[in-house]
Amino acid sequence: MVKSLLALVATITIAPLSAQNSPQTAAPLRPNAAAAEPAAEDWRDIPADEILLLQLKSGRQVVVRLAARLAPAHVNNIRKLAMARWWDGESVYRVQENWVAQWGDPTEKKPLPPEILARPPSEFEVAGVSPALRLSKPDSYASATGITADGWPIATDGKATWLTHCYGMVGVARDQLPDTGTGAELFTPIGQSARRLDRNYTVVGRVIEGMQHLSGLPRSDAPMGVYADAAERTGILWARLASQLPPDERPHFQYRATDNERYAAMIALREHPAPPTVATGLNVCDLPVAVRRRP
Repeated sequence: MVKSLLALVATITIAPLSAQNSPQTAAPLRPNAAAAEPAAEDWRDIPADEILLLQLKSGRQVVVRLAARLAPAHVNNIRKLAMARWWDGESVYRVQENWVAQWGDPTEKKPLPPEILARPPSEFEVAGVSPALRLSKPDSYASATGITADGWPIATDGKATWLTHCYGMVGVARDQLPDTGTGAELFTPIGQSARRLDRNYTVVGRVIEGMQHLSGLPRSDAPMGVYADAAERTGILWARLASQLPPDERPHFQYRATDNERYAAMIALREHPAPPTVATGLNVCDLPVAVRRRP
């Protein structure tokens, strides 16, 4: 049976609207747009062993940044799978409208490398991590949200912290608990954010380049979005860590550090857009993917 995402139901509480005669608060001061521009020192190199490349048979490539610091056991498995060339010849076998694209072995019969942890420790939550910057408004799924200094969107309830299932984030598919997933079967949300999966699946990374090659795939009408016809799948030619490639062939990426006043100014600009825009606030999944190829 193909590992499926649990059907979790999110309960939403709707707060009453404020009375029309409530006193008006002063509009917050907006920083100058120039204050939100990154400085040269804000760009930090991503290690080559934290970059996973998926080469699709379509000739297109998907690049995933791995969250090695936040999900070390699962990322270690993923590195071993890439080193063993386990994904070579596998496929993107599930594409469900407004939900996820999923890749790996659809039969679940392919042997895993012997050094793989069959049941890594649960990494649904992240220990010892807090946002470098917090968003100003409440969140439906957490008491606070924000972003880490190295650019990962996270949420917290004041006790635990976790990575959020935003568009393009990469999660580990699994069976029912106590299974935690090996990392061999991975998925990414391709429509609206999948926040109801937060704290129920391990997030191991984010697609930083080529996301359109997954989100643009034809949707399956079959149950759970798993292609009924194998011919519909998108084949994976190979998957490698950037560190596995010859030095002169490795792509180099950088993330934008967020623990500075320039990124704080960028958040302020987005939380308080200039008139005539009336919507204010910022969802954690609307934070930009601040990653680039190294100049």
